[in-house]
Amino acid sequence: MEARNEPDTHLVVVGHGPASHRLVEALRERDAAGTWTVTVIGEEPRTAYDRVALTTHLEGADLAYPAHGAGVSVITGERVTAIDRAARTVTTSAGRTVGYDALVLATGSAPFVPPVEGRDLPGVFVYRTIDDLDAIRDYARGRETGAVVGGGLLGLEAARAIQGLGLRSGVVEVAPWLMPRQLDEGGGAMLRRHIEALGMAVHAGAPMERLEAGPDGAVAGIALSGGQRIDAEVVVFSAGIRPRDELARGCGLPVGERGGIAVDASCRTEDPAIWAIGECALAGGTVYGLVGPCFSMAETVADRLLNPGSTAVFEGADMSTKLKLMGVDVASFGDPFAGPEQGALGVTYTDPVAGVYKRLVVSDDAKTLLGGVLVGDAESYGTLRAYVGGSLPGAPEQMLFGGTEAAGGDLPGATVICSCNNVTAGTIRGAIAENSLTDVGAVKGCTKAGTSCGSCVPLVKRILDAELTAAGIEVSKAICEHFDYSRAELFDIVRGGRVTGFTQLVQEHGRGRGCDICKPAVASILASLGNGHILEGEQAALQDTNDHFLANLQKNGTYSVVPRVPGGEITPEKLIVIGEVARDFGLYTKITGGQRIDLFGARVEQLPEIWKRLVDAGFESGHAYGKALRTVKSCVGSTWCRYGVQDSVAMAIRLELRYRGLRAPHKLKSAVSGCARECAEAQSKDFGVIATENGWNLYLAGNGGMRPRHADLFATDLTDEELIRIIDRFLMFYIRTADRLQRTASWLEALDGGAGYLREVIVDDRLGICAELDAAMERHVAAYSDEWRDTLADPDRLRRFVSFVNAPRTPDPSIEFEVEREQIKPVLLPLEAR
Repeated sequence: MEARNEPDTHLVVVGHGPASHRLVEALRERDAAGTWTVTVIGEEPRTAYDRVALTTHLEGADLAYPAHGAGVSVITGERVTAIDRAARTVTTSAGRTVGYDALVLATGSAPFVPPVEGRDLPGVFVYRTIDDLDAIRDYARGRETGAVVGGGLLGLEAARAIQGLGLRSGVVEVAPWLMPRQLDEGGGAMLRRHIEALGMAVHAGAPMERLEAGPDGAVAGIALSGGQRIDAEVVVFSAGIRPRDELARGCGLPVGERGGIAVDASCRTEDPAIWAIGECALAGGTVYGLVGPCFSMAETVADRLLNPGSTAVFEGADMSTKLKLMGVDVASFGDPFAGPEQGALGVTYTDPVAGVYKRLVVSDDAKTLLGGVLVGDAESYGTLRAYVGGSLPGAPEQMLFGGTEAAGGDLPGATVICSCNNVTAGTIRGAIAENSLTDVGAVKGCTKAGTSCGSCVPLVKRILDAELTAAGIEVSKAICEHFDYSRAELFDIVRGGRVTGFTQLVQEHGRGRGCDICKPAVASILASLGNGHILEGEQAALQDTNDHFLANLQKNGTYSVVPRVPGGEITPEKLIVIGEVARDFGLYTKITGGQRIDLFGARVEQLPEIWKRLVDAGFESGHAYGKALRTVKSCVGSTWCRYGVQDSVAMAIRLELRYRGLRAPHKLKSAVSGCARECAEAQSKDFGVIATENGWNLYLAGNGGMRPRHADLFATDLTDEELIRIIDRFLMFYIRTADRLQRTASWLEALDGGAGYLREVIVDDRLGICAELDAAMERHVAAYSDEWRDTLADPDRLRRFVSFVNAPRTPDPSIEFEVEREQIKPVLLPLEAR
């Protein structure tokens, strides 16, 4: 038996998952005196890792948590087989005996596998650990079909993972709709539409009868009730979990009728020396399967162990959740299932075209928010969840569409902001005041809010901004926690410091490894300054989804190809080439509002072949995928139209060829109209031009979309050269000073002094930078090179254009089309199908 660490107190933790890791870290952070030494015993051959991000292991992600450090011993690859409560020891599968003064059981859960015929066939797996994923990946090689039993969160992630391994994937869920624990019927139905649009078959409300073997004795299919059969050479069970409570049963500790180690509000078992946390614990009659409650239990036990007089208790947990599942935003909060029998009313909005479903559950007087479900658009999740149980600040329909934002200072102190770590608005405010916190990173480090799923970070920032403003402190404009600078400041740092890559920038001027906010923003800055091809070297890893493949990702996993057609002018020969490419590759064609032709339905491995044909015919990238100039639309102008007073087509082509490929904080659109009749709709564009008898009128900072803005008339009767010089400076000043993803319309509205100040800067040269802006644009024009032509000439860049890295020439079998109006469209099966 291992010796006790006298005079220290020895804690043994059985299990090394996320809850165990959080417990040990909480002890280390708070136990400055070194009261406890800790031994952690885990049965997996590795230390703790992030199970929430388990699927990303197949993409090469490192999921390991940081090592615990001094005072903590970790034993891996050994399972605790027995507890001797009298002697206060545990015994492992390797024959090791370890004594304890306190014991915490964090053994987690085991996947539930229904007792169906064929469950032991080769090719049947569970989806729980890294070893499980490695086994699935190895077995899937050379096979074509797979299915997941279970339509919950983990089941859908598993289905997407096996699809990513090159298998046709399906989901079997016994409940009538997907994610039945989180979503109502309407939300589940909308999620199903999204899932099926990705090429996955969904079989909901379909009990499974048995697994069937093929000629080789391995699993080959699933038989459902009613005689339906699904082909599946790989079957993954993700149909729920069962608490791992066998150690408690073996030593006589009470467990629940349906499993789970019974604990009180402090997470202590019947034995005062033994505690239980995480998915193995039955707290308040509930076994919690989300990471947030498990972390809260760990924090409670840490407090109790360090302070015998502590009154810390686990009071249950907010089961709200928000995630991006296969590219689809899904969220539920509060009680999404309350109905009239609970005195609740539902307010529902459904947009089947956009794939959006929103439902708020409110009290019968419509004044209190009880819960809700969001599918397809969860932008308002943080605001809505913060108001659960409290009075709505506006009508429910206003909240549904984001018409009322939660100001950080208005939220009650008891409002749970971070459900993963059970952090309230009051806790965040207190931490800000007590520790003089001034940035989100510091708030996260002090309170742990936003350190798990991250969905609450925008609300955390609003609270921080409100507190700093109330204290008379200037609010930080830092782009994210990794940099203390705004996008405009980063632009100046990159421009003035000869920074050529993200790693250099973050090492010299930031911290950490970056995030999905700062990385694409820096990628855009580097591209705006002409730092080489966007898929060259480190820059390739920084890009947004569309830029990765120089194409626009569509709803069924295919891509659209949009060649540039300057000014909408195109020769018959080029029209014929587009038609031939669309015919030969089976693509859908659509004339766009920007006077171009979109080709839809291209698989990723087809993109180089398609672009080779188009580039050889003289086309180039239209940058429909990038935050860059899209189009310069035009009418036919004075060349053909009897009302035209200037050659709008020639000017549109000149502008488009000048600004093509110009990377910016957001997309840019333009138009040129040949007379005041405005057929090109120039006044709704980022920069629009309308011909006059004496030259051109220039309009700036307009846009359409959800919040249309009429462009401002900026200058009148300009010559060609005057017009281009002002647009040059406008675009370059915008690129220098705008925030991340800020359109020109909101940028100009936020600019101190508005259009008047802008005129002083780019016309009167108040800041003395016009020469710099002119030179920057000339460098862009001189350095322009078509991204697709350059990609086709580089074998290294072409290697990324594959559907599956382990089968480079294999097309994605999940992509299916059907014919409508003589053209293809993605298969969108009705809910009752499959």
